[in-house]
Amino acid sequence: MVKKLNLFLLMILLSGFSLAQTKITLKDAIQIALQKNTTLNQVENNISSQESGVTSAYGNFLPSLGAFASWGWDRNEQAGSIRYINGVPFNIPKITSETRSYIASVNSDITLFDGLSNFANLSYAKNNLSSAKFFAEFIKQQTVFNTITRYYNLMTQIELLKVREENVKKQEINFKTIEEKNRLGAATLADLYQQQVELGNAELQVINQNLEVQKAKNNLLIFLGLDVTGDYTFETELTMREENILTTDLEEDYKNIQERISDAYNNRLDYKSKLYELEGSLNQISIARSGHFPRLTGSLGFSSYSNKYEDLFKSRTYSVGLNLNIPIFSGFSVNNRVQIAEVQAMNKELEVRELERKIKQEINESYLSLVAAKKSLSVSEKNVKAAEERLKIEQERYNLGSSKLLDLVIANSSYITAKTDFVNAQYSYIIISDQIKYYLGILDITKYE
Repeated sequence: MVKKLNLFLLMILLSGFSLAQTKITLKDAIQIALQKNTTLNQVENNISSQESGVTSAYGNFLPSLGAFASWGWDRNEQAGSIRYINGVPFNIPKITSETRSYIASVNSDITLFDGLSNFANLSYAKNNLSSAKFFAEFIKQQTVFNTITRYYNLMTQIELLKVREENVKKQEINFKTIEEKNRLGAATLADLYQQQVELGNAELQVINQNLEVQKAKNNLLIFLGLDVTGDYTFETELTMREENILTTDLEEDYKNIQERISDAYNNRLDYKSKLYELEGSLNQISIARSGHFPRLTGSLGFSSYSNKYEDLFKSRTYSVGLNLNIPIFSGFSVNNRVQIAEVQAMNKELEVRELERKIKQEINESYLSLVAAKKSLSVSEKNVKAAEERLKIEQERYNLGSSKLLDLVIANSSYITAKTDFVNAQYSYIIISDQIKYYLGILDITKYE
């Protein structure tokens, strides 16, 4: 209840105070996505129809009951006339007559045997409901993971923007230094022009990176169903959870990846949903085959008829009946329905096998990506330190006049590249840490609901 209240207050802030900056954390983004994601809402709505299908399937075991009532009124008016009988005229007077009729009846029918179609239909409805529920939970996991991916992609672009902005500041300082050295005759005009170009390129990179940040932001906001023109800010500092991920060797947790794949079949909600779909297709075969069996139904009836309302139930009719319908030849229509159901079941089984192969592929590729990401994180971190030290040395050498500007430019470029690789490696490792959980079916989303 507290979580729902917090989300409700957040949605009010997002919709009602668009003129003020609204800060969105990863948890906020996930909660918004779980509430507003169109696909998830459609899947959850589908559960209601499947629940109705189960209720309807239970209804096939119960007798039907119907009541009928009728009232009628007739008025007959005949004009007077003269009739001749054996030549003798007779005056026929004007005649007016009225009649009323009252009918009431109650009828009930029940299926006593239909080739076990009612049992198969109930099982089919239950399997559909279970499949829909598991699929809805899978879509929740998918929504959470897609939100995580988009959020961290935005964080990556924001961090890269900081790297670009830091580079601009350094290039501005270098430009002022070289400009002053040129004025004193300690630096050539070529160096001044070269540094001016480097500063311009650094500023252009900031502009381009700002565009990438805006694209990533719009991508996230559209996924969350929020207005892309709103003034939103996002948490850019790494949380304790994210810091722990970066300092943990996750490769060790998933070293027995083949055993993990076996467990994934029990954990993957989309796989469970697909298995229930397969069971439902087998039920459809049973339903189709029931057309080969006799159908036995029973009926009960009660009715009463009278020309006067007060005499309506004085005359009564009761009826009881059994009806046996034995199919002898139906033009192969039943065989056709059975064959169609069997083909659909075979296709569902192929879909299950295909999903199993896909799960193996996803987990294996995700594990290899995790190994590569861990190595990339370690290497890029060392590269940053090495490139930073080299940049400091080249900067001091250039300031002392013992090296060329080109050497400083190359060292700075290497440092920017190393910083960029490190930022990408950090967030890639964080994303893959959740990706492998998602593919294994163990991504915990309960803390976000």
